[in-house]
Amino acid sequence: MDQAETKGNMKHWGIVSTRLAGTDGVSLEAAKWANVFQEEGFTCFYFAGELDRPPERSYLAPEAHFNHPEVQEIQGLSFGVTRRDRSLSQKVHELSHILKDHLYAFIEKFDIGLLLVENALTIPMNIPLGIALTELIAETNILTVAHHHDFYWERDRFLINAVTDYLNMAFPPNLPSIFHAVINSHADEQLSLRTGISARIAPNIMDFENPPPPPDDYTRDVRQALGIENDELFILQPTRVVQRKGIEHAIELVRRLEMKAKLVISHDAGDEGLEYQKRLEEYAKLMNVDLVWASDIVNENRGQKEDGRKIYTLDDIYPYADLVTYPSTFEGFGNAFLEAVYFRKPIVVNTYSIYTKDIKPKGFSVIEIDGFVTGATVEKTKQVLTDPELCKKMVALNYELGKEYFSYKKLRRGLKRFIEDHQLLPV
Repeated sequence: MDQAETKGNMKHWGIVSTRLAGTDGVSLEAAKWANVFQEEGFTCFYFAGELDRPPERSYLAPEAHFNHPEVQEIQGLSFGVTRRDRSLSQKVHELSHILKDHLYAFIEKFDIGLLLVENALTIPMNIPLGIALTELIAETNILTVAHHHDFYWERDRFLINAVTDYLNMAFPPNLPSIFHAVINSHADEQLSLRTGISARIAPNIMDFENPPPPPDDYTRDVRQALGIENDELFILQPTRVVQRKGIEHAIELVRRLEMKAKLVISHDAGDEGLEYQKRLEEYAKLMNVDLVWASDIVNENRGQKEDGRKIYTLDDIYPYADLVTYPSTFEGFGNAFLEAVYFRKPIVVNTYSIYTKDIKPKGFSVIEIDGFVTGATVEKTKQVLTDPELCKKMVALNYELGKEYFSYKKLRRGLKRFIEDHQLLPV
């Protein structure tokens, strides 16, 4: 296939990632962008190693997944060391050639005219996929939007490596047909400083123009399913169990509130290991705090477990929470922050750098901690939980600010500028 053959239908946009499934931040944001694109008259098609998108518009390439055995082998030999064997270089190139063939087939099958690459040219979870994409874009000059969520230099585990040449080549590549979008101002600054690449800031978004529907009959037993009694507070930690989420701060806060409460953790540890979860269990026991691990009944889709218990979505359980805790020490942006605002819940947030720089100046009313829980934090939390009028004012203000700064209309405006600049208006 030569360059002329890859011109494609400019109304057909191909969304590419390692995984487009479930409730991880990249998959969620990709789905939101696809919704906006389709509202503007474009059709989206999907390429990844795991997919839960419409089958008739999907291309599954198992080698694109970061958990594919060959990719995992490459990862293990690439990071934490400073020299690589020739055999590793060979493995990388062999797998990148397979993936590039898949990408060409995807473009041809769906007559793709533009690529939206979701984080696969940003963080090196799958080095061969990044190389394959870079070479394909260079060979075809296909118009590409590279949507960057978190760069490799933001993760300690990638800093010592034997693949600096690949990282400089493909994470991200500096090619004339690529338009770069980052999710925060710090990423924009670092991308320019490190690579000379200029980008647009496109923060995470929620559909604030359309408030969440009221809870339906299916969810009326959520508190009961989570083991929360009628006189208990439902405090929700809507994140994975990873160290940077700072969940020990939520445990300490619940203990110091001295109010009957359960702390519900919605997700599991994923591929990050169980050591941190064990640490939290021990700490909660020490602090006499009731933890509820809810990942077995919270999933991306409703359903039923083999033992007959219901499976709920995160959207199902948000309306029943009394408070959301988000004490992360680092976030690329903060999906859970926007979710709490969208569902009109008071939120406790650690002042991680992106919150401080990109979110706080907008004027959100939240309960802050600055690295550790203070007496003032505890007192303000108690006040919010016991004063319904104060709580109502806080969440109403936050919703209006979310609507102004982080709604679909912000992405829609940016998309329209991009469409006009590149003459992509559907006919």
